[in-house]
Amino acid sequence: MVNDEFCNIINNQINTGVLIVDLEYKIVTWNRFLEVHANKSPNEAIGKSIFSVFPELPQRWFERKLSSVVQLNTQSFCSWEQRHHLFELPHTRPITTDSHFMAQNCTFLPVQKGGVTTHICIMIEDATDVCHYQTRLGKVLDDLAQANRIDGLTQIFNRKHWEECLAKEFSRARRYSHGLALVMFDLDHFKQLNDNYGHLCGDTVLIETANAIKSLLRLCDLFGRYGGEEFAVILPETDLTGASDVAERIRNAIEKLVVKYQHNEIRLSASVGVAVLDDEQLRYEDLISQADTALYTAKSAGRNQVCLASSLVEELVK
Repeated sequence: MVNDEFCNIINNQINTGVLIVDLEYKIVTWNRFLEVHANKSPNEAIGKSIFSVFPELPQRWFERKLSSVVQLNTQSFCSWEQRHHLFELPHTRPITTDSHFMAQNCTFLPVQKGGVTTHICIMIEDATDVCHYQTRLGKVLDDLAQANRIDGLTQIFNRKHWEECLAKEFSRARRYSHGLALVMFDLDHFKQLNDNYGHLCGDTVLIETANAIKSLLRLCDLFGRYGGEEFAVILPETDLTGASDVAERIRNAIEKLVVKYQHNEIRLSASVGVAVLDDEQLRYEDLISQADTALYTAKSAGRNQVCLASSLVEELVK
C-alpha cells in the first residue's frame, strides 16, 4: 500500500507524461502532467480508447509501434527528430517555434504480469526547449557554412569556395575525359570609376554586374568573385565553342548594362579571357593561369573584348 502511494506521488509530480494502455488501447493510467497539458481529468481519459482521447494519433503507425513492443517484449522510442510530436499537447514556453504543440520524446515500455505483457506504458517527455535550441543552432551553423562559401557583397561564390569547386571539377573532368572550360572577366577602368563616384558606387556596380551575369548561366555553371572587380565562371561539360559563346554573351551583357547611381547612369565594359581543359594542364591552377593571361591580353589589346588562351589560338591556327 505504501509502495502504491509512493508510486502515485512520483507519478503525479514528475515532469513527464505517463499513461498506460491495455492491449485494446484503453487508458488505465493518466498522470498529473497529462491532466494539465491535455486539459483532461483522469475521469475524462481513463477507460477510453487512446484514439478517442487523442484523435490526432496516426492510428495504423501507432498500432504497429505498440504491437512490436508486445511481440518483442522490448521498449521502443520515438524522438522529436523523427516525429515532432505524437500527442497534440500545447507547449507553455514563451518562445517562438514552428509548432503550437510541444516537441516530444516518447518511450514505449512493456508492462508484464506473470511474464506476459498485459499493458504498455507510454512516457512523454517535453523536448520543446531542446528542439528549439537545436533548430536555432542548426540555422546558425547553416548560416556560417553559407557565409564561408558566399561573397558578402555580390552573393555569389567567394574565391576560396570557387577554387574548391574548380579543383573538384578539374579532377572529375580529368577522370572521365569530360569537357571543362573557364571564363574570367574583369571590369574595365574600375579604379577610375571608384575614384570618380566613390566606393559605394563601385559596390553597386559589382552587385549589378553579378546579378546580370547570373541570369545568363546554367544551373551547373559555377560563378564566383575572384577578387576585386574580377569574376570567374566554371563551365562543366563545355568545349571551346560553348565557352567562347558564353564569354561573348558575358561581354555583351556588361556592355549593355546601365547602372543607375544617384543621378548618374554608369556604363561598363569588361575584358574576358577563356581557357579550356587540355592535356597540358596538370593542375587546376594551370587553367586559371591561362584564362587570367588571356584576360590581360584582352586588356592590353584595347579592352571590351574576348581573348582565348594562347594554346587555344595555336590550336585554331593549326
